Order: sequence, then structure tokens, then C-alpha cells
Amino acid sequence: MRRERQNKGRVVWLLAIYALLLAAGLLSALDGRYVRFYLNGKTEMELPLGASYVEPGCRAVSAGKLFGEGRRELPVTVSGTVDGNTLGDYVIGYEARRGVHRYRVERSVHVVDRSEPTILLESREGYAPSWFEGYEEEGYRAWDEQDGDLTAQVRRSVFDDQVVYEVTDSAGNLCRVTRRLPLAMNRPTIRLTGGERIEYPRSLRFVDPGFTATDALGNDLSALVRVTGEVEPRLCGSYERVYRIENGRGDSVSVTRTVEVVNAALPEVAVPEEKTIYLTFDDGPGPYTGRLLDVLADYGVQASFFVTCSDPDYFDLVGRAAREGHTVCVHSACHDYGSIYADEEAFYRDFETCEDMIFAQTGAYTRLFRFPGGSSNTVSRFNRGIMSRLAESMSGMGYRYVDWNVSSGDAGSTTSREGVYRNIVNGCAGKTVCVVLQHDIKPFSVAAVRDVIAWGRENGYTFKPLDLTSPPMQHPIAN
Repeated sequence: MRRERQNKGRVVWLLAIYALLLAAGLLSALDGRYVRFYLNGKTEMELPLGASYVEPGCRAVSAGKLFGEGRRELPVTVSGTVDGNTLGDYVIGYEARRGVHRYRVERSVHVVDRSEPTILLESREGYAPSWFEGYEEEGYRAWDEQDGDLTAQVRRSVFDDQVVYEVTDSAGNLCRVTRRLPLAMNRPTIRLTGGERIEYPRSLRFVDPGFTATDALGNDLSALVRVTGEVEPRLCGSYERVYRIENGRGDSVSVTRTVEVVNAALPEVAVPEEKTIYLTFDDGPGPYTGRLLDVLADYGVQASFFVTCSDPDYFDLVGRAAREGHTVCVHSACHDYGSIYADEEAFYRDFETCEDMIFAQTGAYTRLFRFPGGSSNTVSRFNRGIMSRLAESMSGMGYRYVDWNVSSGDAGSTTSREGVYRNIVNGCAGKTVCVVLQHDIKPFSVAAVRDVIAWGRENGYTFKPLDLTSPPMQHPIAN
């Protein structure tokens, strides 16, 4: 009996232990304990080439669903190495045990090349590029610690004020270097004398006010400027001229000027209050012009000469006349009516030829002229209305044409000194202002000048040369 009770007690105890073990196993299974790792730093790291690897470390603890983390850290074994001087991918292992089980995590370490290549710019002593010539490369070198010489892989980008050099190594590292170009490389500047908009008085010829072109170092590039765009100076209107400088690379700088051609202004005519004689001589210079200048010099009298280009041997007398205070005016280059009045262009060409001769001898242009045959001529009627058109256009261009109110008759009605004298004296009598027509290619007309001056002074006349304010004594136009 007693033995039976003992055996029963033993069975109960065994059952209790078994129940406890079963419960513990069940709880352990439900908890599912494992090893949890805590890596210091990132699980994937980059290490610059040449740097030493410093282990960040790792912690390990047990953990479960029911009872959480254990308070005691588990021993961790670290395996693997990293060579910081050799490019590549490395694995560092972290291992911990719990019971009979081993647990492991890994960290990836990538040794990478993050150093840029190097570009060294070379320079030439004394070299100064310009915008017009462009930049001539002075040289450069590029290399990389891993890839070696990269000069051939350099990419260049040229701008007005800089050159940019770029190179990329095999690891994708970019190096960029900028060469600042001297100021001379900057675009030139074109400056227009008078500005970009000017008013230009109507004229036979257009003379550009001028321009300058310089680079940033002050180099004069004006000779390289091309000017396009025509101005018709005889006609009122708006015209454009483009001033352009271009380099060999096709780059250009340009400025546009607007030219407004307007009617030229003429001063008001001022009629002298005193009795005045204006001696005028047409068709010279010729063989007798020098003798006439001597006579005028003897009396201190200034006259006006409406010259032609008929006799080049005497052109120098035009300069002498101007130097001695006489007024030199345009008459005609050829004095051929049929040629001069063929059309307006023919008249302008003839006029300009005579103007150019006067400028060559005197250094100045004149605004006074006399139409061949006078403004009232009828020899031009083969071209209907040309005198009216020429009178308007020449006046609009700032020229004043001069006729006469006293004729010496030396072109037809008389061939003697006495006849010229009488015609002039009779023509002046009773007039306050006299514009006298003579021809210094007629010796008898030149011979009468002394007597005319003496008579004029005896009768209270002053002798003057013409200017733009003098009474022009213009005739009624007959064509």
C-alpha cells in the first residue's frame, strides 16, 4: 500500500515536470527567440581610395516575440578585411551564437575613386589674343592618379571671355578648369561720330560723319569696319547705313545709323545799305586771269570768280584768287549746254567735277554757283523744265545760284575796252546794288576793270565779293 502511494506520488511529480517542460517548450516556440544585430553606421559604405578603414562596430542581443530583447549583449565575431588602397567591393561579417544556432549579418564596403583628375593650363609669355583674331590655344595637360595621362580626352569650349576645359576619369570624376581670356578678347565697340541718328542737309555728295572701332585694350580696328547702305543726299528721305566688323569665325558686331536727309538751310539775303558793286567774272581761269588779279590787288578790291575746268594750265590761279580774298564759285566744268542740260545727273556730274577742282586748289567747297547761260537761259529748252527742277534741287541742297543785273556785254554786244566800260557804267547808274557780269577770258573786258573801279569809287560805290548773304539777282526762269 505504501509502495503504491509512493509510486503514485512519483508519477504525479513526473507528470508535473513534464507539464512544465511542455509549457516551457511551448512558450519558447511561441517566443521564437533569435539574435538581433545592431550595426553602427551604414550596412553599405563607400571608402575613398587611399583612406584607412575604421570598423564602426556591431552589437548583438537575443530577441523574441513574447519576451522582447535580452539585456545581455552577446559576443560578436567580426570577419573580413578592407584594403583602402585597392579599388573593389569588400564584405565584413558579424557573427553571434545563441545556443547551438549561429547568426550572421554582413556590411558591404566599396573602396571607390572620388578624386578628380587634374588639368594644368600652360601659357605663352607676351601672348594677347584679340576678338578679331580669336584665341590660339596655348596648351594644357591632364592626368589622373588611376588613369594616367588624360590630355587627349579633354573637351574645350571657347567663349568670348573664357575657355572651359573638362575631363572625366574612368570612375566618372569630372574636372573643370576655366581660362579667363584677356580683355582684348572681348567684342569690339563701334562708335558712330554724331550718333546713331543724324539729320543731313541735302547735298550733291554724302560725307559720312565717321566712326571708330576699338577693342577693350584700345587697339584701333576702324580699318576693318565695312559700311553698307547707300544715302541719296540729293533727295529728302530716311536712309540706313550699317557699320559691321567681322572676325574669321563669322562672329560680327554691327551698329546701324539712320540718316535723315532734309532740306539744307540757306541764310537770309542781306541787301547792303551802301551802294555796292559786285564784280563777277565767268569762264576762267585763263591767260588773262593773272593780269586781272594784279589789277584787283593794286586797288585792294575783291571780286567773285565763277570758274570752269576748260584750261588746266591756269588752275593754280583759282588757288591764288582764294588766297587773295576773292570768292571762288562754280560755273561749269565743260560749259557745253547740250551736255550739261541733258538731264539732272549730267548737270550734277559736271557740277561736281568743277567743285572738285575748286577744292583741290583752295581746300574748300563753295555754295555759290552760276548756271551756264544764267538761270533764265533758253538754250536748255530741248529738255523741258530742267531749269525749274535744277533751281529747286540745288536750292534744297543749300546752294545759291547767282545771276546779274548789270551786263558788260563782253560776250557779244561789244569787243572793246571802252564798250565794256560804258555798258557797266550805264548799267550801274541809278542802282544801289549791282552784280556785274564779265568774262576774264576776254582781254578787253579785263582791261576795262581799272576804269570801272575808278568810276565806282568816284560815285560812292563799295566793291565787295559775293557770299551766301549777298543779293543773288536771280532772273525769272524761262524753262
